[in-house]
Amino acid sequence: MDNKHIGSNFDDFLEQEGILAEVEANAIKRVIAFQLAELMQKENISKTAMAKRMKTSRSSIDRLLDPQNKSVTLQTLERAALVLGKRLEINFVGA
Repeated sequence: MDNKHIGSNFDDFLEQEGILAEVEANAIKRVIAFQLAELMQKENISKTAMAKRMKTSRSSIDRLLDPQNKSVTLQTLERAALVLGKRLEINFVGA
C-alpha cells in the first residue's frame, strides 16, 4: 500500500483535504489571543480594565482572548492595539 502523502508537506496535505485556510485562520487567531493576553499581563491590565479602556464589555474582551472565537473584527483588534500602546500590522505574504 503506497502512502500518497510521502514526500509532500503538511500544507499540501491540508490543501488536499480542503482545510488549509481554516487551519491557518485558527492558528492566526490563537497567536493573536496569546499576544494580547501576554501584553495585558505585561502591562498589568485586567480584562475589566481593558474593556473599560476599549469602551466595550467584559464579554467582548473574553471573545477577543478566546483562541476559538474567530469573529473578532479588525476594528476591535485596532482598538485593543491602541489601548496597549501598539499598532496593528497586517501583511500579505507570498505563498
